[in-house]
Amino acid sequence: MALSDRGKRILDELVSNPSVTSMTLEKKYSLTRRQFGYSFNKINEWLMTNNLPVIERTRQGHFIIDQSVFTKLSVEEEGAPVDTTVLSESQRVHFIIMMLLSSNEELSLNHFSIELDISKNTILSDLKRVQMYLNQYDLNIRYSRKSGYLLEGKEFQIRKLLITLTYQLLKVPNGKIRIKALANIHTEEINEFNNRIESVENNLNLKFTDEKMATMPFILILILRRIEKGNEINSFSIQYNELSTTKEYQATEEIFRDVKQIPVEERLFITLHLLTTNVYWSEYLTDDDTVTKLVPAIDTMLRLFEKSACIYLQDREQLLNKLLQHLKPAYYRIKYQLTEMIDIQESLRGKFKELHHLVKRSTGPLEDLIGFEIPASETTYITMLIGGWITRQGDSIEKKVKAIVVCPQGVSVSKLMFNELRELFPGFVFLDSLSVREFLDYDLDHDIVFSPTSLETDKKLFISKPFLGREEKYRLRKQVMLALHGYIPNDINVHSLIDIIKNHGVINNEKRLIEDIQKYIHRDEESSIIQDMEGKDISLHELLTPQFISVRKSVRTWEEAVQVSAKPLIESGKIDPRYVEAMILHSKEDPYIVIGPDIAIPHATPEEGVNEIGMSLLRLEESVKFTENYSINLVIVIAAVDKQQHIHALTQLMKLAGSERDRTRVINAASVEEIYEFIKLYFD
Repeated sequence: MALSDRGKRILDELVSNPSVTSMTLEKKYSLTRRQFGYSFNKINEWLMTNNLPVIERTRQGHFIIDQSVFTKLSVEEEGAPVDTTVLSESQRVHFIIMMLLSSNEELSLNHFSIELDISKNTILSDLKRVQMYLNQYDLNIRYSRKSGYLLEGKEFQIRKLLITLTYQLLKVPNGKIRIKALANIHTEEINEFNNRIESVENNLNLKFTDEKMATMPFILILILRRIEKGNEINSFSIQYNELSTTKEYQATEEIFRDVKQIPVEERLFITLHLLTTNVYWSEYLTDDDTVTKLVPAIDTMLRLFEKSACIYLQDREQLLNKLLQHLKPAYYRIKYQLTEMIDIQESLRGKFKELHHLVKRSTGPLEDLIGFEIPASETTYITMLIGGWITRQGDSIEKKVKAIVVCPQGVSVSKLMFNELRELFPGFVFLDSLSVREFLDYDLDHDIVFSPTSLETDKKLFISKPFLGREEKYRLRKQVMLALHGYIPNDINVHSLIDIIKNHGVINNEKRLIEDIQKYIHRDEESSIIQDMEGKDISLHELLTPQFISVRKSVRTWEEAVQVSAKPLIESGKIDPRYVEAMILHSKEDPYIVIGPDIAIPHATPEEGVNEIGMSLLRLEESVKFTENYSINLVIVIAAVDKQQHIHALTQLMKLAGSERDRTRVINAASVEEIYEFIKLYFD
């Protein structure tokens, strides 16, 4: 049987864009659901007659296509005539640019008109769209009677355009045939470069993705054409020593072993292209200097994500290696601004939208390593990898309570409130802390809102003060849990539990058993446990005595500020020196260390070197830069032995941090004694 024209068009669309939905196809081809269903059934009948697996359709309207269908259709494409399907506006723009990039003759309107089979007036309109497309690469199209239409701009930008455009055009139905015709590329050339790239794969012990394997021969041929025409990269930001020792540079030498007079800059650029090319599998990742730097950054990113998403990632090492295979080439793409300008945000609609937000918020360690913001397309790929992983392990943030904090009282108070509530409800996913104006335009899905003020919302709203005491925390948690579940999860009275155990067995060391049970209950940082309240609350002025207050005019770095502030705690034996190292490490990872424009509260876990509860304060006359957005005058080191004893003092500290007037008074105090006298005012 033969497919109808409509069936061919739909099948071409499915093969070139497998993520398309049935609803999109119905709209594109003006079909009713019944008409589309009929065409879809005919496509599957045609596939079965050709001994190919049928295409499955999910309830959500997505499609599942077997790899053999792609392989079969791509093989048939080689012998097919040039496609006569009418091109869309965007496709015409892409093919016009490809002609500008690859043609060996002067191009006029006639060339474009004949090649694309459209009128000159349509071409003139398309050329305006071409210029709009070129603007994102800082390139221009220019016409002269002598030279025809030409591309103008930096060759490095033209190469970026060439790589991205080739990738996009090869996804168009019959795109390979069209590019070969436009650029006069012969099949023998493609085959020769395929053989060389396969040789490179063997030498490097890796496998490029099928997508990249299909694209690379065209890109390398077109780059060589530009070099031969004198269009060379004459300024390059990469130092020779940075890439010349890589295996990819050796691979470049192998690919162009018989090509003479390729400048060093060009060899470096092609090396960079190999470094930025995605791989499906690799054996040598652990031997690479870049990998040595990437592994801890990815690990830290995953830990931040786990903290934000309240998800424990199983088989983390496997996931880390999977991310590493993507992020090694991404490292070079981002660092040298070669990220493909392809919008794949549509694929994140629905269940991955909030996940993408949390991933984006966790990529700070990668940005610090690379020195650039992670582009949206790269973040999207990371989200899809992590999203697929947590779906595979049967987890989802959709099943978790998603909360936001809305606070009209400024950035520092908002951050404090956000962090305190996240500690109080460790099972919730806290998406953002927002001002009231930001809340009005907020579009991420959420279940509950915490705010110190009443708001108009159809979500569950809980009014909470910015600073909560122990009893207030317990009441708020009880209120929230009763509203959400009708009961209080993990509301455990340890002593009642001990009584039950006594009824069924002999307890050899009751005190030790109570301690172990409490440690187990606290493992997920639940703070709703009913415990003995006999212990006296420790106030801020009892911890921050003059012995633990320091004043300095200035320090060179924020790391030095943490070290100076912690020194009295080390000297008194309350913390070990390794606790300072842990604080500095966590300060780089946790955005909530800085709780306002003037104040930071570095801390680490008790297991990282705390011997006894304590606090210490450093006041700087001249602020020290912590991030691009924050400078610090007050550094308060917190050394906690558990999650309870320091809470009262921390609440008092938060009240101080939330008052700009009071912070200023501490910063401007003339002596340690004056700072201490002011701290004593926060006794309650």
